[in-house]
This record gives sequence, C-alpha cells and structure tokens, in this order.
Amino acid sequence: MKSKLVQFVKSRRKQLGLTQVDLAERAGVGLRFVRDLEQGKQTLRMDKVNQVLALFGHVLAPVQTSEVTDHDS
Repeated sequence: MKSKLVQFVKSRRKQLGLTQVDLAERAGVGLRFVRDLEQGKQTLRMDKVNQVLALFGHVLAPVQTSEVTDHDS
C-alpha cells in the first residue's frame, strides 16, 4: 500500500494536468526527486517535500498515529 503522501502528490499532480517534469520545474526540485517521492522512497528531504506540497497549498505536519506513552516513567 502506498503512503498517503505518495497518493496525495500523484493525485493532485494528475488533477492539475502536470507531468512529473512540470511539477519538478514549478516546485524548484529535480525530476529525480519527484520520481523518488512518487515511488515512495523512504528517505526524502522534508524541505523539498514541502516545496512540492506548497504548490497544492499544503505542508508536512505531525499526525498522531497512536496513543503517546511516557517512556520516562
């Protein structure tokens, strides 16, 4: 299953009729970065992800995935 980030970027890019080259140029990132992002590469620079997301009016943000436990007790 692809990550929500991958699904979001691909979906928005296609909705706007952009190619990966178009997206890279408009976001100011390399084509390789866009390809890595859309293929779900596990290690990506957050600043570059935010450059891409900014085109869609979004940014990376923390999302709670489970209950927080206190590891210091």
